[in-house]
Amino acid sequence: MPNIDFPVQIALLDDHKLFRQGIAFILKTLPYVESVVDTDTLPELQAAFRQRLPDVLLLDLQMPGIDGPEVAQRLLQEYPDLKIIVLSMFSADKFITQMIKLGARSYLPKDVDQQQLRRAIEEVLTTGYHFTDQVSRALMLSVQQPARPAAEPAVRKDIVQLTPREKEILQLICEGHTAAEIAERLFISRRTVEGHRQNLLEKTQAPNAAGLVQYAAKHGLMEKS
Repeated sequence: MPNIDFPVQIALLDDHKLFRQGIAFILKTLPYVESVVDTDTLPELQAAFRQRLPDVLLLDLQMPGIDGPEVAQRLLQEYPDLKIIVLSMFSADKFITQMIKLGARSYLPKDVDQQQLRRAIEEVLTTGYHFTDQVSRALMLSVQQPARPAAEPAVRKDIVQLTPREKEILQLICEGHTAAEIAERLFISRRTVEGHRQNLLEKTQAPNAAGLVQYAAKHGLMEKS
């Protein structure tokens, strides 16, 4: 059992009722989930937020009359600590990079299995993010072939000096490993991993883990030396 603060509330915004009901049923079987709010309208979701801000929001990308990126942007402006996991039928890199840059903590296809969904939720709750190989690849490609200068990540343009251990941890973050997995792999404590991660954020001036991945890709740090 991951170290998750109880109890957890999860919200779900999707226009397919059967899909919402199925996901809600799965979520309610998780031992740390107290309640699930599922809706297909933004006003109803916002009303629920005023009662209690959920720990995680599962957000569909495209719905009739509702633009997923716009919803994410609006909600994160009002609730900057909101943890959003995108669940979408669209898997193109441009959609993934757009949502991660807007502040989503993970991006999953709608055909994800129960175990993958649970892992994503648990990692977002415990580490703040969950990057699949597909997400890491999309972020890397967005830096190697940026669509426009404004899309570049807000990180330092000059390369900073990283210790061998920081480079090692950065590579593992880019591969999508959690802090616990990195600690086990390197035979160090999770607190030490979090300390190195914080140093990486400060040195690179990356706003989050997505920024670290983009920084590593831009400066050729994705591959082990």
